[in-house]
Amino acid sequence: MKTRYRKFRRGNVWWCQDNESGKQESLRTKDKTEALRLLDIRNQPTLYASHHLQLARTHLLVSKAESITRTWQNVLDALLRNKKGKNRSRWERIAKSKPFDIIRNRAVVETDDRHFFDVLEAGAVSTNVYLRRLHNYALDMNWLLAPVIPKPHWPSVEYKDKRAITITEHQSILAREKNPERKAYYEICWHIGGSQSDMAALQAENIDWQNRILRYTRQKSNQPAEIHIGSDLEKVLRSLPVAGALFPNLSKVRESDRATEFKQRCTGLEIAGVTLHSYRYSWAERALTCGFPERFAQVALGHGNKHLMPSSRPKAVQPRIGGGRQPSKPR
Repeated sequence: MKTRYRKFRRGNVWWCQDNESGKQESLRTKDKTEALRLLDIRNQPTLYASHHLQLARTHLLVSKAESITRTWQNVLDALLRNKKGKNRSRWERIAKSKPFDIIRNRAVVETDDRHFFDVLEAGAVSTNVYLRRLHNYALDMNWLLAPVIPKPHWPSVEYKDKRAITITEHQSILAREKNPERKAYYEICWHIGGSQSDMAALQAENIDWQNRILRYTRQKSNQPAEIHIGSDLEKVLRSLPVAGALFPNLSKVRESDRATEFKQRCTGLEIAGVTLHSYRYSWAERALTCGFPERFAQVALGHGNKHLMPSSRPKAVQPRIGGGRQPSKPR
């Protein structure tokens, strides 16, 4: 078997070279015997690596035959069985993505850090997030002999900057939008500050006209949310169906399709850096600017996190909150 390291002399000092990477390093000795001993120490792990791997395979084969043939596609299939709803849809999309083709048919026990780094290099932020989860799932199931990448050495997940949509941008989008249902949908997102799926799923039954309150339950957290209906919001709600879904067509559209349509509007208007979720940021920023009590803002947004509106988040200049009853500004 070809050894990984070889020695050579530079002047009176012995050096070694990694035949795989070409990296050279001084052995810091002039004694040939000592140099051979140090070189042997470096070569031993690589010389016996294949032997140790075969030994591990034998032990696995004795315990469970499928441990040898299990691929990352098998791990994905097992993980998907435990997923439901939108979470399952996200996993199905990521499982079919091209970066995962690199390890899809590779045996789990034969995977090393190089394979994972190739996947990470070929993918984006979501690849990093979901590969970690897949890796941890395999570890928890004892399908991996050891972590492929130790936790401290995973590349950090760096998300793009997110910001709130401004009143000017919102009004530009409304002016460009010709579809009445979609236009009303963007208005609702602005006034209520809900997630795009929650807003699309609103029903006429969520409106309590007697108490002028709109109530719904967040799909993501199952947290109740409610907001007072002011004159601006009432005007939009009155234009929508009085029974059933407020947005009959948009409620049947996939989340990704609604996001794509909104992006197309923004691209046509040269608006960058916003998504449908930016309406949620905008509502929170306007509430913070008005001095809206944080606990009430949490109820309005259906958010359980007490750090909903961190003071470090930049403040918007729009003081109105969704067309509802407006809190006075703090003195």
